[in-house]
Amino acid sequence: MDTEQDCRLQRPKGIALAYRVRRARVPGQPAVILVHGLASNLTRWSEFVEHTTLKQRHDLIRVDLRGHGGSLTRRAIGLPHWCDDLAAILDEEGHDKAIVIGHSLGAQVALHFADRHPRRCAGLVLIDPIFHQALHGHWKWLARMAPLLSVAATLVRAINTLGIYRRQLPALDLHALDTSARQALVSTDGGSLFVRPYSATRINWRYLPVAVCLQDLAEVFRPTPALRLLHTPMLVLLSTGATFANPVEMRRLLDDLPHVDVQTIDSHHWPLTERPLEVRQAIEQWCARFA
Repeated sequence: MDTEQDCRLQRPKGIALAYRVRRARVPGQPAVILVHGLASNLTRWSEFVEHTTLKQRHDLIRVDLRGHGGSLTRRAIGLPHWCDDLAAILDEEGHDKAIVIGHSLGAQVALHFADRHPRRCAGLVLIDPIFHQALHGHWKWLARMAPLLSVAATLVRAINTLGIYRRQLPALDLHALDTSARQALVSTDGGSLFVRPYSATRINWRYLPVAVCLQDLAEVFRPTPALRLLHTPMLVLLSTGATFANPVEMRRLLDDLPHVDVQTIDSHHWPLTERPLEVRQAIEQWCARFA
């Protein structure tokens, strides 16, 4: 059936995970899990799922990470929780392994999933990952604040248990935001108009609990697992925009790794929005070679 199915999975401590599954027309290949980035949700992948040829042979599973979108919670979140949630979803859907595709924070989740559950990971696609060693500008300073951000998130969660939190959070449709963002790109000051709604953390806080925003920032800047110890086949799509990390340093960290294919996308930090066709084709071609 060429439609998506809305699913929910109950996890311990009353956590409910929301995700969507598009079944393969010709099953047999590993599932593909699509993991969104910081302060995002599964609508980040709406356009990708609509147009990609991967749905011919792979079940496509796009998730709302714990704390985001339909998986809203004010309990603890973080990389270990998210990785174990992905494994639980694979169990629920009857898949031993998956190719995990992640953007930004989602790339961080993908790397830690491969490290934490190596037998469940058939391949990785990292869309403009953020490596701690390559951060530049004020982002390097913010990364040093990660322990404090985690403490702040814990304090906010404690306050939440007293019943002090926003009762209503507006929904964020990233497919609609992408459409308006592309219009900004063709304007005279397109670059700055485009980057502003995506990189301004104060805007993201409208749509998520404060503790989730703080913890997201702490997790996205954590050190990644040692790439040389991850033997999973990997495609890395690096942007040229250097929004968070130095692209030259990113490339240096990936050079000479025999299991890693590195390609460059001319974009800021959001190639799924700016170069959707180029991203889809790169991923589809890599998956075809991998299969």
